[in-house]
Amino acid sequence: MDGLVRREREDVVTPVLDPLTGRVERPLAPVSPDRLAATAAALRAMAPAWTGAPASPEGRAVGWERRAAALTRFGAAVARDEELAAALVADTGRVAESLLETRAVAALVARWVRQAPALLAPPPERPASLPGGPGAPPHPAEPQVVVAGDVVPYELVGVIGPWNFPLLLSLIDAVPALAAGCTVLVKPSEVTPRFIEPLMRLVPEELPLRVVEGDGTTGAALVDLVDAVVFTGSVPTGSQVARAAARAFVPAFLEMGGKDPAIVLAGADLDRAASAILWGGTANAGQSCQSIERVYVARTVYEEFLALLARKAAGVRLTCEGGPIGPIIEPRQADVIAAHLADAAARGAVTHTGGRIERHGGGHWCRPTVLSEVDHSMLVMTEETFGPVLPVMAVDGPGEAVALANDSVYGLSAAVFAGSEEEALAVAARLRAGAISVNDASLTAFVHDGEKHAFGRSGLGGSRMGAASIARFLRRRAFLVNRSTAADPWWHTSEE
Repeated sequence: MDGLVRREREDVVTPVLDPLTGRVERPLAPVSPDRLAATAAALRAMAPAWTGAPASPEGRAVGWERRAAALTRFGAAVARDEELAAALVADTGRVAESLLETRAVAALVARWVRQAPALLAPPPERPASLPGGPGAPPHPAEPQVVVAGDVVPYELVGVIGPWNFPLLLSLIDAVPALAAGCTVLVKPSEVTPRFIEPLMRLVPEELPLRVVEGDGTTGAALVDLVDAVVFTGSVPTGSQVARAAARAFVPAFLEMGGKDPAIVLAGADLDRAASAILWGGTANAGQSCQSIERVYVARTVYEEFLALLARKAAGVRLTCEGGPIGPIIEPRQADVIAAHLADAAARGAVTHTGGRIERHGGGHWCRPTVLSEVDHSMLVMTEETFGPVLPVMAVDGPGEAVALANDSVYGLSAAVFAGSEEEALAVAARLRAGAISVNDASLTAFVHDGEKHAFGRSGLGGSRMGAASIARFLRRRAFLVNRSTAADPWWHTSEE
């Protein structure tokens, strides 16, 4: 899937499947270890020109101008290239989300070209404070030491991407890394490799971005070749990446799974909440880390909300019927969804819509599924389903809702619906999650300005969102300058 698992046998061939038909299109063609190492070496050779050497204001300015021009051309090309969009559609079996990916990448590039110069500026020079106490040097009448500095990009950043948004989630970290002055080597998921070739045709010659085809073995080898690694995918695989990065002694930034809760309080606009939660739980067929996967509703409005949600969900069709719900991209994920639904049914859950994996044209599909009579003994309430499934549970008040929402190993994002913004924010402040949408759902998928950190097993490392995102790819260097003109500086002073 998004794996870092090495193949047990080198003769095992990973097939590339058509998500709409289930047929094998071709075998995966992983880059060889030697070719991967050569690609990493070639990127490192591009680093000085890309970063802008020497490390002076003039050199930095030239380096940034070069980076901005190349990135701008790249973003514009991605936005308008029909072959890339077609490859994404073939990779995922869906159309609207694939077009959204290309537009989102173009907007991502424009945002970083606009914001990066101010964020890459060296920190201002400032006087240093010297510590006092026994044995410390005497404080001068005027500051003797000043602190200056600069920022140094990691030379080579590795990115391991997932299959649910193969283009956007391969580039959401690559673009700020490139803007920072890094070179970047990307290994997308082996499930969705078709977009790699058309994407690489759009990369300007001077842009140090390389995207390679490969499986878990390739991902494992990549970690050993880079100076920092970024991963998006499942918790089990992310844990492997973290261990591999620790062995290689390189920083790892991990964006992993979620089991995002939505809380609906008694005063909420129920129609608005039902529509938002339905979208937040079923967009991209629920194959998003920030999908709403469990819903806690105040008991006094529970029946009304459940009826609204079920009615709205029943009206949403699959894309093979002209609707918005695409196929399950990865067949093994269909097995996970089926197992969660079977477990819920066996434990007494009631299905109002959907409720099973369907086969159409050889592909795997799941209609928007609304469940009631659920509890935390069920997999569908505790483990990541990654499908268009919305289990709804009644609660006796905000306290119980918060306790159940926090009863999870995950903490990526959440949503709160209430009668007032103040009431919603009071509940949001008690949730262990990185991004909480208020009177809406899954806003973090579109609002990239909100700096956040994942809680629990949903991630590790600096924020992917907000201005701080670029800081993950920079090391700060301090210059401590002694400007004292005294004939006898403090470090020569002796007590007699």
